[in-house]
Amino acid sequence: MRGWLLVFPARLCTVRAKTERLGEQLMRLSHFAAAAVIGIGLTAMALARDVPESGPAADGSPAWFIDHAADIHVHNYATQCVPDAAKFCSGKTDQGLRTCLSSNKARVSQSCQTALAMPWQEGGFDTSKTPPCVHSVICTARAVNNPDGVDGGAGVVNRVEWKSSPANMGYRATYPYQLPPGGGGATAVGMDSKDNLWVFQRVPPGMPELFKFGPDRKLLLSLGAVELDAHQDKAHGIRVDAEDNVWIADESGATVKKISPEGKLLLTLGEHGHPGDWNEARGQRYLWQPLAIAFARDGSAFIAQGHANESPNDVGAADPTNRSGAARILHVTKDGKFIAQWYGDINGQGKFFQAHDVAVDPQNGDVWIGDREQYRLVVYTAEGKFVKTLQMRNLTCNIAFDAAGNLWIGTGQDGQLLEIDRNGKVLGAVGNGRGSGEGQVGETGYITWDKAGNMYTGSTGQDRVTEWVKPAR
Repeated sequence: MRGWLLVFPARLCTVRAKTERLGEQLMRLSHFAAAAVIGIGLTAMALARDVPESGPAADGSPAWFIDHAADIHVHNYATQCVPDAAKFCSGKTDQGLRTCLSSNKARVSQSCQTALAMPWQEGGFDTSKTPPCVHSVICTARAVNNPDGVDGGAGVVNRVEWKSSPANMGYRATYPYQLPPGGGGATAVGMDSKDNLWVFQRVPPGMPELFKFGPDRKLLLSLGAVELDAHQDKAHGIRVDAEDNVWIADESGATVKKISPEGKLLLTLGEHGHPGDWNEARGQRYLWQPLAIAFARDGSAFIAQGHANESPNDVGAADPTNRSGAARILHVTKDGKFIAQWYGDINGQGKFFQAHDVAVDPQNGDVWIGDREQYRLVVYTAEGKFVKTLQMRNLTCNIAFDAAGNLWIGTGQDGQLLEIDRNGKVLGAVGNGRGSGEGQVGETGYITWDKAGNMYTGSTGQDRVTEWVKPAR
């Protein structure tokens, strides 16, 4: 027992020593772990920084700032014109009320004038009953689509605004065109070779919706459902070809129409009220949400289709002729014969969720696509081969090349027209942002120019056309 007792304390000492060394090691590990956590925290703090809210003019681009403002896409004129409705339009409701208030625009209150000028009905006067975009992640942020909330989505929108020097690059805003009262947004404008301006407007059934104004700004033609063979459910894009024929895209009606300079309907692509896929092999020739048209040098037409955030998401629809549900570009001859087609919602480079506008580069014939909700421009060759994608800081709603071959985009609800280079660098800005004041717009429409270089744009939600008078050089 003694021997064992003499040995046991030694073993205890040995165990105690090992235990102490293990404790010291654990202590050092805990200190190291704590230090690591602190280090990571300090690194995170060092990486965290304030995002700039503005920037000076630099490297050929104008100064910019972030505009934090409420989304103004829809404006309820009925609730903001109550006293005026009682005074001037007693007993009228719905479209009759709007027509009456618009007819008295010069007499109603300032708040009512502002309400009438702002976007007020997202669908225009859409009778097509096209289902709204609800289920897809590309749908516009709304409470019904995002019940758990979306950061920066519904309510407040952060937009980049540019400040050129001189202001608006020297352009001056005027409003010389008078549209009939009661209509909605003057969505698109196009100029012919004789400086006649065509205006495509969203209106209720029974009203003219396509207008031709002469160089003196006087109305020459008004075309409605009779002349166009159908009410245009959602007036969208317009382009005038080299022969002065005007092409119009009815998004919800699912047609593109070609009209002569005299107002005669020459060609209809698609079937009104039947959105679907163009499958040349089957002899199936439908359009799916046509938004815009552009022309190649040979007069053939590129038709941009697919509105992404407003698309009905009819992938695999019950209709066997309407199965794709993807944005696409259709290339047809000037007589509407099929040439080619390519889609945007595919794996790999060259993706586009939306083809809100399309333009052809006069230098090389490349096709530029405005993928609006993704803030990007996607470029293909005329044969449909991907070239490049440019990520922008603004909505890419409208694309156009001026007579000198300079590239411009309309920024939609950002409220400006931007001149950019072919690498996406902003060179100048025209427009005073969103709103209904002088030089403002609720949402930029399509862009065109006259021979003098004056620039014109419509507004998706406002019944007016802005002429930007070119500065004297």
